[in-house]
Amino acid sequence: MPTIPVLTVDGPSGVGKGTVARIVAEKMNWHLLDSGAIYRGFALAAQSQHINFEDEQSLVTLAGKLDLRFESVKAQELLNVYLDGKEVSTELRTEQTAEMASQLAVIAPLRAALLKKQQQFKQAPGLVADGRDMGTVVFPDAPYKVYLTASAQERTQRRLKQLQNSANTGNISQILAEVKKRDERDANRKHSPLMPAKDALIIDTTCLTIDEVIARVMTLIEV
Repeated sequence: MPTIPVLTVDGPSGVGKGTVARIVAEKMNWHLLDSGAIYRGFALAAQSQHINFEDEQSLVTLAGKLDLRFESVKAQELLNVYLDGKEVSTELRTEQTAEMASQLAVIAPLRAALLKKQQQFKQAPGLVADGRDMGTVVFPDAPYKVYLTASAQERTQRRLKQLQNSANTGNISQILAEVKKRDERDANRKHSPLMPAKDALIIDTTCLTIDEVIARVMTLIEV
């Protein structure tokens, strides 16, 4: 059976992971996994069912039933996301949902439950996986790995623009504080901390355009 190629695109929020992953997946005609959307979608599901975030067993049970679907539309910057058949794309991209997802991501039993769901996205002809631990935990044997980074200030500006484009609002000082808090939590969590895979290509996107980042990533894949 031929090996299914996987490209992992890791890094903190606001570095361009989603955009890069989506465009590369379209260019290669590969499947796309947005792991951040999985955690955000799960956060919305847990909230709608009034599950306490400290109730690990109920969270794990819910993870096994999670019905989440992505739909990439050409000429559209963001994925459409469906939870239990209902589109939740706008709700998914609020700062409140991002904060809930970050809190849930530190729960080891939940990460283990959602790990299996993420690995199911690996299907022919290939997969582009966007997240924080794609190259270190979810697909450690992936032949292509990229880690994107950027300054906190630049990522805050990008996040504010993203919120505005999706009809949400945000305060720049508050967003910067949230970005830094999320970075610290992700980097210092006990299980699957945010870090580059040892064999990942590290790209600082602070002063690069999306096209320049994609060109570097495509060079890696097309070697």
